[in-house]
Amino acid sequence: MLKSKTRWIVRSSDHNLVNMLANELKITPLVASLLVNRGLDTVDSARYFLFGKDEFHDPYLLKDMDLAVKRIRKAIEDQEPILIYGDYDADGVSSTSVLMITLRELGANVQFYIPNRFTEGYGPNEQAFRQAAENGINLIITVDTGISAVHEAAVAKELGIDLIITDHHEPGPVLPEALAIIHPKLPESIYPFRELAGVGVAFKLAHALYGEIPEHLFEIAVIGTIADLVSLKGENRLIAKKGLEKLKVTQNIGLKAILKLSGVNPNAINEETIGFTLAPRINAVGRLEDADLAVQLILTDDPDEAQHLAEEMDTLNKTRQSIVNSITAEAIEEVERNFPIEENKVLVVGKEGWNAGVIGIVASRLVEKYYRPTIVLNFDPNKGLAKGSARSIAGFDLFKNLSACREILPHFGGHPMAAGMTLKLEDVAELRDRLNKLAGEQLSAEDFIPVTLLDEEIHLDDIQLSSLEELNLLSPFGMDNPKPKVLIHNVEIGNMRKIGSEQNHLKILINEGNANLDGIGFGLGALADQISPASKISLIGELSINEWNNIRKPQIFIHDLAVESWQLFDFRGQKRLKSMKDIVPAENRKFILFNKEIFEKIGSDLQDESILIQNLEEAKAFDGNRANIALVDFPPSKEMLKVLLEGSQPSRIYTYFYKESSDFFSTVPTRDHFKWFYAYLMKKGPLDLKRHGDMIAKHRGWSQETLYFMTKVFSELDFVTIYNGFITLNNQAQKRDLTDSRTYQRKQAQYALEKDLLFSSFQELKGWFDQVIQESVETEEAITEWI
Repeated sequence: MLKSKTRWIVRSSDHNLVNMLANELKITPLVASLLVNRGLDTVDSARYFLFGKDEFHDPYLLKDMDLAVKRIRKAIEDQEPILIYGDYDADGVSSTSVLMITLRELGANVQFYIPNRFTEGYGPNEQAFRQAAENGINLIITVDTGISAVHEAAVAKELGIDLIITDHHEPGPVLPEALAIIHPKLPESIYPFRELAGVGVAFKLAHALYGEIPEHLFEIAVIGTIADLVSLKGENRLIAKKGLEKLKVTQNIGLKAILKLSGVNPNAINEETIGFTLAPRINAVGRLEDADLAVQLILTDDPDEAQHLAEEMDTLNKTRQSIVNSITAEAIEEVERNFPIEENKVLVVGKEGWNAGVIGIVASRLVEKYYRPTIVLNFDPNKGLAKGSARSIAGFDLFKNLSACREILPHFGGHPMAAGMTLKLEDVAELRDRLNKLAGEQLSAEDFIPVTLLDEEIHLDDIQLSSLEELNLLSPFGMDNPKPKVLIHNVEIGNMRKIGSEQNHLKILINEGNANLDGIGFGLGALADQISPASKISLIGELSINEWNNIRKPQIFIHDLAVESWQLFDFRGQKRLKSMKDIVPAENRKFILFNKEIFEKIGSDLQDESILIQNLEEAKAFDGNRANIALVDFPPSKEMLKVLLEGSQPSRIYTYFYKESSDFFSTVPTRDHFKWFYAYLMKKGPLDLKRHGDMIAKHRGWSQETLYFMTKVFSELDFVTIYNGFITLNNQAQKRDLTDSRTYQRKQAQYALEKDLLFSSFQELKGWFDQVIQESVETEEAITEWI
């Protein structure tokens, strides 16, 4: 067996709806099923998603849009200085850039301000507002922030500053008192689409200010929309589709510089380009220094400056990666030592000196490792504060549960799956206790097992180039429209090997009937040692088209693998028994030995995982359920093995069958051999075996062992007597068959046993074990049913 890393759940599709969409829209059942699973289960909704016109909602449907536009236009007309107040992540940077470009093009006197993550923290702050007032600012527009800034809004009013808030984060129970709040999730909002990113809201304001859709801003709006992991449906899908196409041909000097430096082929730009190339570099700036650098990159029209800024961002990103790795290692140690997952349903860890800019990434890594809602904090003993980021798992709404702790969280905000916060150091333990109590009330044991939702279980003959090409109609992929993941169940392995310079990737060919499919599993190379080539495997992953040397063929990027039945691993003939500990998985590992001498010789090397089985009673008492069983030495009989495995359903069996000498390749005398030797004794009379045995053996081409064996058989049958090394024929002996000799029986049995266990083919050995284990399963099922 091989356990999957996560629970696989295949979404159930209404087959009637699937067939209806497939027939009406002339699409493959696979694509139709994916649409139904995404809630697009009517012909109209599915057709619009796949082929619909690019229709954006009227920006004035957003509450307060008219007030905001009127005030901004007045500021432009009067040349009042305007301040765009942004945020330091990719959504905040792109939001700031969208409004800066818009207002500059409309002739405004505009500047931007992004707070420093370390000295000011998230969101508007009083000192920044007071400084703005001193600088003559009378109008501040927030982007991707501000909905929680109740105090700061009051400060702005006191200072005579008009405040326009544009945000998309969850509104709290009390809203700031501002001139205008443009937010799609306000309680009284009638806006048709509520899931805009911060840059999406800024884009809608730009739309209203221009009086038409600002097509040239899509390439910037797409960055925050994809980076902030908002739902890629509705207007977000339109922004993403249009933005990616614009980005492929962008003339923005800064974006071109960072894409070139990153080695991105413009024609291959897709949502992953943003998720894995642009967004990490933009975020790295705000995580380690001032995010102004990233805005300047997007706004610059100087190629030299763009090149310099792009290089600086790339360097910061590499530094960020190193810092993240270091803090993650420390955070894991903190969990293991002080907050073990057996006692903590929510992980809250912190330390002085942890970089506040990257702890959100560290929180994500801990969630990935432990699958627990996680908060990672930076402790500042001088201020007595802890500042941190949180990430959650399905079933635990972070925003809701943090809201229940609002009185000890003077600053927090976010979403159900991610949040940021500041609290007093003295309240950290209480926050941990409260969240653990809430998690205990809301989460079951099953909730702590990661889940992978799958779109479809498919057969290999369903995978055609045409259907994979059709999958692109669903792109771009992201939140609420994930890349399709499929299950391929119980297929045969054509070949399998490790690849890569460090042999850490898996290359596999799977077969089902006459169909086959190539698969690649990045980072899964170690699994090659845990999968027997004869096993049938199940796997999940993303289908794609592999193009190589002008040949296009389907392939699957493997995410996870499982083997449902027991597995046989054949190490017969290998003498290096000490390496078994490195090969056999440690979980429920049991080393079985049948020979006491070998057990005493190597048993200590195997520690307390070695078990000596010397009789059928001991074999019957053995429990091999779900065990990784290593059969170290050679058993005395098949019956011993059969009894050992009766009633067990092992996970894996590793056969070594170590034997110091073999009976299989020694000469096994035939009846003609015995007949010749008997006639020789009858003719020659008493024989001194010590003096003449070697000569006789050489004459016949036998080994001395063969001669001694025949002599012992004759002795047991009373055909001869042996005295002082002399063999004398017993003329009065009764006629008996060779099989009456116990020595002859044992020799034949050992020969047959070695033939079946040591020198059989892999398939023959597997077939015998299969029969034994299946009989055990059937017997157990019959007993269970009878009970």
